[in-house]
Amino acid sequence: MLSMTGYGVAGANMGTATVVIEARSFNHRFLDVRVRLPGVLQDHVALVDEIARKQLVRGRVEISGRLEGRLSGRVVLDRTRARAAMQELGDLSREFGAHTEVPLTLLSLVPGLFIEDTGVDAEAILAATQSAAVAACAALLGMRHTEGQVLAQDLQTRLTKVRTLTAELDRRSAEWTQSYRERLRTRLANLLADKSITLDAGRLEHELVVLAERADVSEEVTRLISHCEQFGSALLPGDEATGRRLEFLLQEMAREANTLGAKSADARMTACMVELKTELERMREQVQNVM
Repeated sequence: MLSMTGYGVAGANMGTATVVIEARSFNHRFLDVRVRLPGVLQDHVALVDEIARKQLVRGRVEISGRLEGRLSGRVVLDRTRARAAMQELGDLSREFGAHTEVPLTLLSLVPGLFIEDTGVDAEAILAATQSAAVAACAALLGMRHTEGQVLAQDLQTRLTKVRTLTAELDRRSAEWTQSYRERLRTRLANLLADKSITLDAGRLEHELVVLAERADVSEEVTRLISHCEQFGSALLPGDEATGRRLEFLLQEMAREANTLGAKSADARMTACMVELKTELERMREQVQNVM
C-alpha cells in the first residue's frame, strides 16, 4: 500500500554546480503534476514532467528545481536584450520631444540584462536534470511506501474493531429478537386468555413473525462481514490495493451500518452502532490518504 503524500529530494553534480530537484505529493483524486524550474533549467520542464508521470500514479505532485553553486564565474551582457532596451528608450525619448542621447547608465535598471555564461553544454545540463528528477521521484515513492505501511497497520487495527463490533451487534440482535418474540407470545397468550376479546390467533402469530423478521439483522451482518473480509485482503502485502477500491468497500460497509442502525432495537445496540459508524468514518478519512 502506498500513501498519497510523500517527499523526495535529490541532486546531480554538474561541474562546480549541482542541480537539485525536490518533489512533494499531496492528496488528489487524479494525477496532477506541476513543475517549476529556474531559468537555466527551464527548457527541461517537459522532461521532468514526463519522468514524474511515469513513476507516480496518483496525487497532486509539485516539483521544483534549483541550481546550487555557480556554473562559471563569468557574467556576460545579453546584447540582444540590451539593444532592444536601448531602442525602446530612444523611441520613448523622441516621443516626448527630447533630443538628448539616452545614457547607457539606464541599462543598469533593466532586469536580467546581465546573465551568467554557463560554460556547460546543454547535454550536461540535460543529463544532470534527468538524473536528479529520477532520484527525487524514487525518494518520494520510498516515503510513500513507508507511510503506506503505517496506514495499512492503522486500518487493520480499526478493521479488527469493526469486526468485533459487528459480531457484538449480531449477538445482541439475536438475543433481543428471541426476547422480543417471547414477550410478544406472552402478550398474545394473555389476550387470548381474556374471553371477552375475540382474536384471530393465526393472524396474530403471522404479525408476530413479521415484526420479528423486521428486527432481524442477519443479512446486513453477513454482507458487512463479507466487505470486511475483502477490505482485509486488500491490506495484505502483495495486494495492489488502491484508494478507490477501499473507498468503495467503505461506502458499502457504511450502507450496511446505516441499515443496522435503523434496526437497532435497544440502547445497547444503539451504542454499539454509534461506535461502529465512528470507526468506519475514521477509516474513510484514512483511506483518503491511500494511493
